[in-house]
Amino acid sequence: MEKQQIKKSVKKRYGGIALTDQTEGCCVPAPVASCCICEVENIGYSKQELNTVPEKSILGIGCGAPVNFANIKEGEIVVDLGSGAGIDVFLSANKVKASGKVIGIDLTDDMLQRARNNAEQCGYSNVEFKKGDIERRIPVNDNTVDVVISNCVINLTIKKTAAFKEIYRILKNTGRMVITDLVASKEMDLESINSKDWCDCIDGALTQEHYVDSIRKAGFNKVEIVQETPYLERDSIEITSIVVIAIK
Repeated sequence: MEKQQIKKSVKKRYGGIALTDQTEGCCVPAPVASCCICEVENIGYSKQELNTVPEKSILGIGCGAPVNFANIKEGEIVVDLGSGAGIDVFLSANKVKASGKVIGIDLTDDMLQRARNNAEQCGYSNVEFKKGDIERRIPVNDNTVDVVISNCVINLTIKKTAAFKEIYRILKNTGRMVITDLVASKEMDLESINSKDWCDCIDGALTQEHYVDSIRKAGFNKVEIVQETPYLERDSIEITSIVVIAIK
């Protein structure tokens, strides 16, 4: 399958979710034997914290809760890659408060519009949403960000090392990257990939070894996997949700 067709399919799938709230086709933790997240509490969010963000920002299309591991502080600058309708942006905004800022980056116009509407309707003045392809150029200046978070998005990219290089570029010295993502027990050849499966988090996943290696190739020396959770199994391939912390 051509790389541009994969990216087009990803944009179409997640743009449709923004318009319809339909999350069919997204991954869920084991032992649920389907591919649709129904309750975001299943992946680490608490009901208490969900009550603090706009309801329409909660789509349930991630594979974890990166904010739980990011130790975000008041006044920090945070960037959320693949921000969707804004759930992790708003959770982060509640932590950085008025003296900080959170920037959500997404590839799909419909998701961006939904997130901006959420921010406006709920009075968030310390957030901003920008369009960007994280494999090419994150629309943020060099060395300006304290924390980069991402929730099950890097696995959907084709050039993962390129995305990690962009993260490295925008982070301040000693800045940190905290992401939840999926890794696989076996990788698929690009030629055999089905665009639907790629959108479903399956074919885009690297093995854990290759995933960590792509982070190190981007320049990060301190890389740690702090949590591993069995996610699902399909066609004898085991998918695991991981939480990765890397320090610049």
